[in-house]
Amino acid sequence: PHLVKNYLYKFGIDKRHCILDPFCGTGTTLVECKKHGISSIGIEANPVVHLMAETKTRWEVDSAALAKHAEAIAKEAQERIIKYGDNLKTLNEEQEKLIITDSISPIPLHKALVLLEVMDEFYDARFSNFEKTAFAKQLVYAYSNLKFGPEVGVSRKKKLDADVIEIWLKQVNEMAENIEFFSRRKNAISIVHLADSRNIGITLQTNSIDAVITSPPYPNEKDYSRTTRLESVLLGFMTSKKDLRTHKEGLLRSNTRNIYVNDTDEKWIAHNGRILELADSIERKRIELEKDSGFEKLYHKVVKHYFGGMARHLEELKPKLRPGAK
Repeated sequence: PHLVKNYLYKFGIDKRHCILDPFCGTGTTLVECKKHGISSIGIEANPVVHLMAETKTRWEVDSAALAKHAEAIAKEAQERIIKYGDNLKTLNEEQEKLIITDSISPIPLHKALVLLEVMDEFYDARFSNFEKTAFAKQLVYAYSNLKFGPEVGVSRKKKLDADVIEIWLKQVNEMAENIEFFSRRKNAISIVHLADSRNIGITLQTNSIDAVITSPPYPNEKDYSRTTRLESVLLGFMTSKKDLRTHKEGLLRSNTRNIYVNDTDEKWIAHNGRILELADSIERKRIELEKDSGFEKLYHKVVKHYFGGMARHLEELKPKLRPGAK
């Protein structure tokens, strides 16, 4: 957040302006802008991450009513867990194939699925996104066996049980308190589009953006779809391998696991000698070292498609910027 704040100051941004974050993630740029009364627009291609960003920029909700609604869900969920006894809820076969093996133990999974079941029955459009966002966060950090380094993996020490309902309720209450604290600053407009930043022609108005502040994906072989796989599956954003493929196709090409035969982004750098030479040097080195894994054979293509995708994005962005935009 402090980096965003520094750039707002450096660029001379105030309430007259509009900021864009074309790779907004969970909304750090948008939230910081809103705190300073500055309008902002975010673009995010990952549905579960988009949910979080959209939720974090909605401050008009009745925080007391949200807390009360969550309390009712928690009470019912606790009672239902007791009723289920040893009859544990599980994922179906298709869902199991999508998540990382052992990413969550049976008992925390059961409790999480019961909580989702009750959340669906108690659905209220005013509160649903807040409750789902709280669930998604704690699913990963408190209920699951996942650990995060350069890539997401599974911890050796498994969480065999967790206080799923209590932790979730505490998270919702914390969100409600934050909303109450910032409620007087809710006037700044924040819009979050679920979209591919390489195709923003119809998403943004021409000549409407004063500054762009973003942290894009990088060609570092990190599979961004894998990072949020568990939340995406449990919240229903991804129910099949076809859904996963569609999701990956909508992302900037940053790793060898989302390179496809029909990809065309490399044409955007077809005349860029530096990038072509970089990609060619990587491929020459692979051949020289006689490396033949799938990753090694495809990485030179990642370089072309990544920078091609960024070039495509920047070309789409140009007409959206006001004269003198930063």
